[in-house]
Amino acid sequence: MTSGLSGKFLVFEGIDGSGKTTQSREIARRIEASGLTVCPTCEPTDGPIGKLIRQMLSGELPVDQRTIASLFAADRTDHLVHPDTGVKALVDKGNIVVCDRYYFSSYAYHARYIDMEWVIEANRLNADILRPDATLFIDVDPDVCLKRIQARCEQLEIYEKIDIMKEVRANYFDAFDRLKDQETVIVIDGNADPETVANRVWEQVSKLLGL
Repeated sequence: MTSGLSGKFLVFEGIDGSGKTTQSREIARRIEASGLTVCPTCEPTDGPIGKLIRQMLSGELPVDQRTIASLFAADRTDHLVHPDTGVKALVDKGNIVVCDRYYFSSYAYHARYIDMEWVIEANRLNADILRPDATLFIDVDPDVCLKRIQARCEQLEIYEKIDIMKEVRANYFDAFDRLKDQETVIVIDGNADPETVANRVWEQVSKLLGL
C-alpha cells in the first residue's frame, strides 16, 4: 500500500562484487514489509540502450570509453523520464524507488579513462531531473570483491580486474568529495556477512523514511 509519505529515491553503489545488488534487493523487501510501495530498478536498464551497454560490458562489442559513457548517460535519461516506467514519475507519485547503480557509477568507472568533470557534465541533465535522497555506498575491500566474483562467474566483465577495481573505489571517494555539497552519500562497511550489512543499511534507510 502507499502511505502519505512523499516519494524517495534511494541508490545503491559499490564496486563489482561489493554485494550492493543483494543489499538493494533486501532493503526493497524490508521497505515493502513496512507497508510502503517500493519500486526496485537498476542500471543499465533493460531498455534498448541498456541492452547495448550490457553487450559492451561483456566484451561482445568493442567500444570506445567515450561512447559507453555517453550511452550510460542516455540510458539514464530514458530511465528517469520514460512514459511508462520513469523513475521521476514513480517518485512524484509517492513511491520509494530503490535503484542498483546511478550516475556515481559513471563517475567512478569512466573516470579511469575520461576526465571525471566531463562525465559529471555529461550527466548534468540527469542530476537536474532527479538527485537521490541518499546514495548508499557499500564499501568492501577490492580483493574480497574479486574473490566473490571469481567464485560465481566463469567470465569476467571488462571492469572486473583488481587494478581497475582499486582505482574505481578511489574514484568513488573522489566523486563523493567533489560533490559533497550537492549529494547525500552514506558509506556502509560491507565487509561483514550479508545480514549484518543489511542491518547496517536498514538502520540508515529506516531513518530516511521515518520508520
